[in-house]
Amino acid sequence: MLNKKRVVVMVEKLQKRLFVKNIDGGVPEDVKEGHFAVIAVDEYEERRFVVPVSCLKQASFVKLLERAAEEYGFEYDGVVVIPCRPSELERILAQQEAQEKMLSCKPFSFTKHY
Repeated sequence: MLNKKRVVVMVEKLQKRLFVKNIDGGVPEDVKEGHFAVIAVDEYEERRFVVPVSCLKQASFVKLLERAAEEYGFEYDGVVVIPCRPSELERILAQQEAQEKMLSCKPFSFTKHY
């Protein structure tokens, strides 16, 4: 089960780091507003992703951040490193995108024709 207080602290630290990077102009051009960069790393592969901030609401992504905090901590400069297979993070991001698309769809309205 996710420790809500711990997640809030992690998100606050992440937001603070992103804010400082934006002021310094240190954010890469491909990281749009409302996004942040992470690197998924396992023993065989390393891949960079640009992730929407909305992923911080998704339990599976937050668990990955918790694992990153346990393994690496949040007291370092640079991109957030997540200890997982890039394909696992890709799956989580695809689920998030599909969920957001589904929520943005307008409900159907049926009218009877006589």
